Amino acid sequence: MTTELILGIDPGTAITGYGVVAKESGGAVSLVECGVVRTSSGEVLAVRIREIYEAVTTLITRHTPSVVVVEDVFLGKNVQSALKLGHARGAILLAAALGDIPIAEYSPREIKKAVVGNGNATKDQVGFMVQQQLRLKSPPSPADAADGVAAALCYCVMGAFR
Repeated sequence: MTTELILGIDPGTAITGYGVVAKESGGAVSLVECGVVRTSSGEVLAVRIREIYEAVTTLITRHTPSVVVVEDVFLGKNVQSALKLGHARGAILLAAALGDIPIAEYSPREIKKAVVGNGNATKDQVGFMVQQQLRLKSPPSPADAADGVAAALCYCVMGAFR
C-alpha cells in the first residue's frame, strides 16, 4: 500500500494556515500535521513574504509532499487585501516550484464544496467537517489551520477529476 502526502495551504500575509494529510492507496486519509505560520506583524511586507517562503520550504523539506494545494485568490471588495494575498501565494508557489512539487489550485468555493458540500460554508462548518472526515477529537485550530487541511482534503476529493 502506498501513501501520498498532500500539503494544503490557506495563504495570508499575517497568518498562513497549512495541513498535511496522508492518503493511502486504499482511499483512507489521515492528518499528519497542521498549524499556522504567523508572520512578524511589525515588519514590512517583503520580510513577511520571506517568512512565508521559508516556512513553506521547511514544510516541504520535512514532509516531501507529492503535491502542494494552494487556495486561489478570492476577489472581494478589498483590492489591497487581494494584492497582499497574491504576494503570499507567490511565495508559496515559488517554494513549491523550486522544490519541483506539482501545484494544485482551488478557489475557496471549490474547497468548501468538496469538504462541506456547500460552496458558501462558514469557517465553523469547514472546521467541523474536517474534524468529522479525519475523525479528530476537535476541529483543527485556529480556523486558518482547518482551512489548510480543507485544501488538502479538496485535492483528495477533486484531484483525480481535474
